[in-house]
Amino acid sequence: MTTANKELDARGLNCPLPILRTKKAINELSSGETLKVIATDPGAVKDFEAFCKQTGNELVEHSEAGGEFTFLLRKS
Repeated sequence: MTTANKELDARGLNCPLPILRTKKAINELSSGETLKVIATDPGAVKDFEAFCKQTGNELVEHSEAGGEFTFLLRKS
């Protein structure tokens, strides 16, 4: 996974907390910068896809390993 400008640990949090914390963190970034989010909520994949569609931010990549979901988002 690509190196991010900022990282957010959302492990152990359930919907909607990972998205709410992501929204706050991404607002602190400049346009074009990236945010890496690590979550354990299985619903996070659909949540982050919907979040990016609604906000116009880009879901650059996502992966899953050992019950952890990692997302890389680029601020629009």
